[in-house]
Amino acid sequence: MVVPTYGVVTALGVLAALGLVLHTARIAGVDAAKVWNLSILSLFAALGAARLLLVIANWSALRLHPAWLLGLAMVHHPLLAGTGALAGTGCALWYARRSKLPLGATADALTPPLTLGLAFEQLGALAAGSGYGRDSGAGVHWAVTYSNPLAMIWSGTPLGVPLHPVQAYAALAFLGLALLLFVWLPVECRTGDVAGLGLMGAGLAIYITEIWRDPEGRGSLLHGALDGPQIAAILFVIAGALVLRERKTERTSADEASPAATQLDSTRGSA
Repeated sequence: MVVPTYGVVTALGVLAALGLVLHTARIAGVDAAKVWNLSILSLFAALGAARLLLVIANWSALRLHPAWLLGLAMVHHPLLAGTGALAGTGCALWYARRSKLPLGATADALTPPLTLGLAFEQLGALAAGSGYGRDSGAGVHWAVTYSNPLAMIWSGTPLGVPLHPVQAYAALAFLGLALLLFVWLPVECRTGDVAGLGLMGAGLAIYITEIWRDPEGRGSLLHGALDGPQIAAILFVIAGALVLRERKTERTSADEASPAATQLDSTRGSA
């Protein structure tokens, strides 16, 4: 029986994120039990959507070899990640509205654990050879060279070639971002700031690390100037900037309204 390292490390990341979310929920002032339920439901929605997409894409082969269904969990692709993220986000929004959770504070509570989970996921990808880096040549002393045939079978990883450990670069970026967001959460001035910063930080991390990632199977735009994840990263940065701008606009409006309200109260008192 083969236990994939990717699955083990990612599972540890899920457990770490779930443990952290109970703490961040209390800091953000939202119901920790409801945020826990939201996290579990969103996780299953993301996994189910990604698995369903794999089954649909490989239906003809699975009809001939049903046992291959057990190996689908070892297949990784940006499209799968995007599908899972959309399904998980949709489920989270549905549950938050159904449970009357405040969206801004809930997003703040979820952002550091999600970023920590991404760090673990990239470490698992490093071990499995998934999302491998470009050929580093002989000058990069920290390059990684894969030799296990399973890495080539499941991820198309080139064997015997020194590659940039781009998954480690991404893991370090996500880990640093998770620590920053966790420290910032108790001192943030406006609800939604942590979520906005998380979106922008994750977008920058993805965009920059994609420079060293092999472009095979990741899509391209503008004659290869951008790949699929980089396009998503740009959208993350824009979304984060819009969230922060909205929070700033709300605070400015509140500050402008406060003197007027104070003056009105004073006038009423004099009368």
